Amino acid sequence: MLTVDPTVHDLIVAHALGGFPDEACGLLGGRIGPGPDRAGLPVATVRAFVATRNHDASSRTYTIGPEGFLAADRQLGPLGLDVIGVAHSHTHSEAWPSPTDLDKADNPLLEGWHYVIVSLRDASPVLRSFLLDGRAIREEAVVVVAT
Repeated sequence: MLTVDPTVHDLIVAHALGGFPDEACGLLGGRIGPGPDRAGLPVATVRAFVATRNHDASSRTYTIGPEGFLAADRQLGPLGLDVIGVAHSHTHSEAWPSPTDLDKADNPLLEGWHYVIVSLRDASPVLRSFLLDGRAIREEAVVVVAT
């Protein structure tokens, strides 16, 4: 389960909309734990979002450069938060990991790296989260609540 602060949720969606027509991306700051949810998946709380530049400048792919990770370290460290995942937008498709997303995913399921996707395909943005392990996709519940 991924718990997201409402302000952070809004920042993620706004960054996705602002990046259009290209995919937008950024890093999620929060905490993983204290334990698994009822489905045995890692529980995480997102308390911050670090918007980054999409080095690909593409409507189909994204890459976060080293300066994005450095910015996340600088912003999240003083808050006592860790980078626990990534968010990016899909400009023309549903909020579901693409084959390219799966190819780039390199964090095993049990480490709890969260992949948030915001679909801009329809009139209202749709935000979903996934845990990826190789080619395996496990969707997790997203709960928007003040943390």
